[in-house]
Amino acid sequence: MKKITPIIVILVFLVGAFLRIWQISRVPISLFGDELDVGYQAYSILKTGKDYYGNFLPIHFHSLAEWRTPLYLYSSVPTVALFGISPLGVRLPAAIFGILSIFALYLLVKEITKNRYLALLASFVMAISPWHLQYSRAGFEATQLLFLLILGLYFFFKALEAKGKMLWVSVGLLALTPWVYSTAKLFTPLLLLFLLWVWRKEIFSFSKKHLFYAILSLFIIGGPIAYSTFFGGGTQRFNNLSIFNDPALETEIGALRQVDVSMQGQTGKIFHNKLTYWGGNFIRNYFQSFSTEFLFIKGDLNLRQSIGTGEFYRVDALILILGLIFFFTKFPDRKIKSLIAFWILVGVVPAALTRDGGNHATRLILILPPLIFLIAYGLTETYKALAMNYRKLFVLGYGILLIICFIGYQHTYWVHYPLESERWWHAGFEESIQAIKSIDKNYDKVVISTANEPPWIFFAAWYEYPPVDWQKNFPIGNDVELPGFGKVSHIGKFYFGSPQKDVGIYGIEQYIDSKTLYLAVASEIGANLIIEPQRTPPGLKLVKAIPYLSGEPAFYLFAGNKI
Repeated sequence: MKKITPIIVILVFLVGAFLRIWQISRVPISLFGDELDVGYQAYSILKTGKDYYGNFLPIHFHSLAEWRTPLYLYSSVPTVALFGISPLGVRLPAAIFGILSIFALYLLVKEITKNRYLALLASFVMAISPWHLQYSRAGFEATQLLFLLILGLYFFFKALEAKGKMLWVSVGLLALTPWVYSTAKLFTPLLLLFLLWVWRKEIFSFSKKHLFYAILSLFIIGGPIAYSTFFGGGTQRFNNLSIFNDPALETEIGALRQVDVSMQGQTGKIFHNKLTYWGGNFIRNYFQSFSTEFLFIKGDLNLRQSIGTGEFYRVDALILILGLIFFFTKFPDRKIKSLIAFWILVGVVPAALTRDGGNHATRLILILPPLIFLIAYGLTETYKALAMNYRKLFVLGYGILLIICFIGYQHTYWVHYPLESERWWHAGFEESIQAIKSIDKNYDKVVISTANEPPWIFFAAWYEYPPVDWQKNFPIGNDVELPGFGKVSHIGKFYFGSPQKDVGIYGIEQYIDSKTLYLAVASEIGANLIIEPQRTPPGLKLVKAIPYLSGEPAFYLFAGNKI
């Protein structure tokens, strides 16, 4: 069996790779705004050494909506150089880190349990995990975060065996995680303190040289991101999303206090205040993260982050419970038990501190590895606990149910999901901007509608607008008056705005001549011009209709009729 195990590991690795790379340019159906932001930032670094705001090799990238952690963006530079701003260019790093995470989990589980079969099973569960697959096939930072976290823990336990020789590698890998995604900025420091406390006897027995290298690794790698987080805009994203800055806070507290007054109560300030509001939201988010609805029924309601069928297969619901019971009652190593408990219980805290964080699969992905480990542990220990006569029946029954769940997930993902999620993935923008790019030389002005999604990053990325020009003439804040549109932002001959309310789409023909293009959102028209082109607004010429995959109109490209 020892000779067969490496072959099975390779097969699991190949299955995981196939599921993550196959048709990655086709499904998900399009690059959404954040992916394009990654692509254009990487393109800007490649061409100029600066982000698209003009900051040289930044620690936090200044994007249109926020300051972004940098490591995934830098990791995308080589693939964008090879494949351009495309699904393959932006998503391939996520797929690679997702594939590597499968092997990293195998190494970690084997190291902490000394059980290669359990490690193999855990790696297989991750290879086919819906939660992990979703994030491995899009330009999310999550798989890179998990890879570094899992590998950092693996080297920590290898360092314990080697009397501290690889401690600096472990610390360095863990210190990289805040460079990837903001939830690690809270979780990783707590994890390092936890590891230091639980294994303090072993750690303080290491030589001073190994401890010095570990501390040096922490400060060299973790210091810059910590400084930038507190003093360079890195907390902006959390400030915008945290439960402490909820815009509904004062309104809801005021309404509850008013009810107290109307019921002759005098304790409104005691029961309804900021602390009770924050505490209530935190507790609700915290327990929602462990709900069956999130884990097994619906998952994240955002169709970019889930296909709406739960983060795990439903067949694993009971197995996860059994894994919890068996692990915390039978596993011999108390320190490892405390690590898994800490990982799960503290791993949800960063998400619970944000609005809608209770079912936000990206912010909660920190807990995916320990939950996968518990599912694998539940399977192995249930098998051991059964009498010999029932073991084959258990394996057969679980295998059939898992295959049914897996096939159902794949069917939904490939057949239904592209249509159901097309708007979530901002489909239609690529075709629209490419249509503009192919004919804009014939026009003096191009106006791109702002009636729906902010269009700047879609234009910059899909057009591959020269970053050096974008940095010099950044459109936001570079406003001009455009007749019929009012104040609009612009760069060169490209303008971003929508018709003024008193003009509307049916009144802009007087402001658009034959040398002006207008990219309109389909909802601005109120008619399906694909099947009813005769309803084109008078005075405008329909240059191109851009549909969604479903056939519904997404955008219309118009030109004026008057010369």
